[in-house]
Amino acid sequence: MVPFVFNVEITQQGKFKGDTEELTLDGSVDWHGRPAIRAKSGRWVAGTIVLLNQGLATLAFFGVGVNLVLFLTRVMGQNNAAAANSVSKWTGTVYIFSLVGAFLSDSYWGRYKTCAIFQVIFVIGLVSLSLSSYLSLIRPKGCGNETIPCGKHSSLEMGMFYLSIYLIALGNGGYQPNIATFGADQFDEEHSKEGYSKVAFFSYFYLALNLGSLFSNTILGYFEDEGLWALGFWVSAGSAFAALVLFLLGTPRYRHFKPSGNPLSRFSQVLVAASRKWRAQMTSNGEDLYVMDENESPTNGNRKILHTGGFKFLDRAAFISPRDLEDQKSGVYNPWRLCPITQVEEVKCILRLLPIWLCTIIYSVVFTQMASLFVEQGAAMKTTISNFRIPPASMSSFDILSVAVFIFFYRRVIDPLVGRLKKKSSRGLTELQRMGIGLVIAVMAMVSAGIVECYRLKYANSGCPHCSGTSSLSIFWQIPQYALIGASEVFMYVGQLEFFNAQTPDGLKSFGSALCMTSISLGNYVSSILVSIVMKISTEDHMPGWIPGNLNRGHLDRFYFLLAILTSIDLVLYIACAKWFKSIQLEGKYEENDMPGSFKV
Repeated sequence: MVPFVFNVEITQQGKFKGDTEELTLDGSVDWHGRPAIRAKSGRWVAGTIVLLNQGLATLAFFGVGVNLVLFLTRVMGQNNAAAANSVSKWTGTVYIFSLVGAFLSDSYWGRYKTCAIFQVIFVIGLVSLSLSSYLSLIRPKGCGNETIPCGKHSSLEMGMFYLSIYLIALGNGGYQPNIATFGADQFDEEHSKEGYSKVAFFSYFYLALNLGSLFSNTILGYFEDEGLWALGFWVSAGSAFAALVLFLLGTPRYRHFKPSGNPLSRFSQVLVAASRKWRAQMTSNGEDLYVMDENESPTNGNRKILHTGGFKFLDRAAFISPRDLEDQKSGVYNPWRLCPITQVEEVKCILRLLPIWLCTIIYSVVFTQMASLFVEQGAAMKTTISNFRIPPASMSSFDILSVAVFIFFYRRVIDPLVGRLKKKSSRGLTELQRMGIGLVIAVMAMVSAGIVECYRLKYANSGCPHCSGTSSLSIFWQIPQYALIGASEVFMYVGQLEFFNAQTPDGLKSFGSALCMTSISLGNYVSSILVSIVMKISTEDHMPGWIPGNLNRGHLDRFYFLLAILTSIDLVLYIACAKWFKSIQLEGKYEENDMPGSFKV
């Protein structure tokens, strides 16, 4: 039954006037903590504000991130391998901070407050980077382009630079997982129309993210490539400030979910309670498991999770022992001895997600090459058309265009077509199936990049001391590898956002989005380790290695083919994990044969 608020007021004629206002069904509240009224909160009005905020914030972030590898080589004086590793570590740190933001959001602050605070930190970091670049790093004036080298920097100047970029990492990292989930919160998934909009929101969110970076990868990328680094950073700072103001202006319209308390304590209680009863004899039908009354739940009315098989040891935490019965009669409840089955299922949900999450890390290793080795590869190709020079980092625009095209193609063509072909369900591809397709396309992208590198080397001058632009092969031959990465993102990252949001319990939604980002984080760290290992092995016996400072003397193609092989192995493991996975079962939500996380070949 749909709940309503009944408002009564006295008109000028002294008569009573009544109207009904429909409330949301998912437990969301308004700014004042009252049940949210559907017509006056959330939906696409609030969702559009979040999308615009995401676009502006992404423009700001990529205004720094997309050309950071060139800034490190041209301004800070690092070599190619060191710069690629520095970018991987910095990007990885951005996503590690997403766990901090998710924890604070789910536990204490809520998503709105967390987004606002971390956006303020983000703006401070960008302003600090802009000031330090303008006042001290870009010296002599005009340095930092391809021809004029910058001078050495003092320890204080280096410290200010790293403090600034890691403030940016903290601000953006803490904000990103929460803004995705906060945007999805504006749609009531228990309502048929809004539930469909919620699924669509993730595709548009990822599209906004990519369109926001389009300006950074083209216009800003061009100015920064020409040495106008301070200008580019100031534009990023202005964009981040505009995003913050826009976000705050939407405050009266937003829907909110109350934080559910510290999830670490809830997880620990399940493990301790299960360990205490490890010898208990349980029935097979689950009748002796504790189900807490909804009004007594410590997680602010989150929906109940039904009991599932698997991880049976954890069920002992919800087993009602004779001692628990005595405690209940005396009015004593000890959560370290007895946990409700929903709390136990929370832990099971996360444990089931971990193998899928681990399988996404190798994909992130492939994805991170766009910001590092793809840029260095492009810089070693022919980058000029007539007298115009194409900034190597701007080639990622083809990735963004590919994302936009494939989001439209998937939602308008593939998804409806698959839905019609299915016999039992009108649903298209499940999230797990889409993520598997993303891995397949990622393998194709690495093979394409490796083939392009083979031909780049064929037309390169290997004796040149500086490899920039020394191959006659046009940089436009990189388009297929960027386009394939973009297509794989639509299937992998959009599917991943939807999957983790759908499969995490109500009190851990931000944590679900953070899982997506930490897979990118670990992918960057794994990429950094992989590059270091490859360089150590390939430089033995005085060989230049696969990724030397002069790429014309190396074998970057072998590194790309290595990634293709590793991703293929990861795909096999992923299929096995996806077949094993069991979806979350919320009370009264899904039919058994229509689970969103199911994976069938």
